[in-house]
Amino acid sequence: MTEQPINGFHLVRHPIADLKVTALRDKNTPAPEFRRLLQELSQLVAYEALRDFEVESCRVETPLAPARGARPVRPLVLVPVLRAGLAMADGILRIFPSAAVGHIGMFRNEETLEPVSYYFRLPPGAAGAHVLLLDPMLATGNSLAAAAEKLKKEGIPRMTCACIVASRPGVERLRAAQPDMPIFGAALDEALDARGYITPGLGDAGDRIFGT
Repeated sequence: MTEQPINGFHLVRHPIADLKVTALRDKNTPAPEFRRLLQELSQLVAYEALRDFEVESCRVETPLAPARGARPVRPLVLVPVLRAGLAMADGILRIFPSAAVGHIGMFRNEETLEPVSYYFRLPPGAAGAHVLLLDPMLATGNSLAAAAEKLKKEGIPRMTCACIVASRPGVERLRAAQPDMPIFGAALDEALDARGYITPGLGDAGDRIFGT
């Protein structure tokens, strides 16, 4: 992991997060354990990524007396980039079960490294929501930049990107395309290989999540 900061990228540093990232990197971690670890780490990243999630004061009745509480100002919508982003959404839904879920289907052309879109669907009311854009691997940044552009065209007022492992070139590419969108991740690696994979990274997250 690099310690050199990038403006707009927030590295989630915590001993528990570091332990989980290490286990995810390990090539010997089996698919069921990899999937569980990624879901748990997604919760830790989302916890930090949603620090600016807006709430307002409300009143709630406890079994003993009234108390002051909080309720969302606007709904939360999770938008995973298919297919690997689904595991992140599953983990986050365990701590925020009322969140709605949209989907963006994209795959990377292995020759050009450019994104190819094949599916896009948002839940009703997404235009007024706080959107958390999810993809475990921020590699070249091309797919997430294209996904964020699609969301912006839908009139999304607040957008945050959450990933697990990011590359420095990918973060810089995404920040150049979407300078107002904060990015949160649990690891920041320096390089991409000739195929556009993060190195050292953790391999193909989708293949490791689904055992393919």
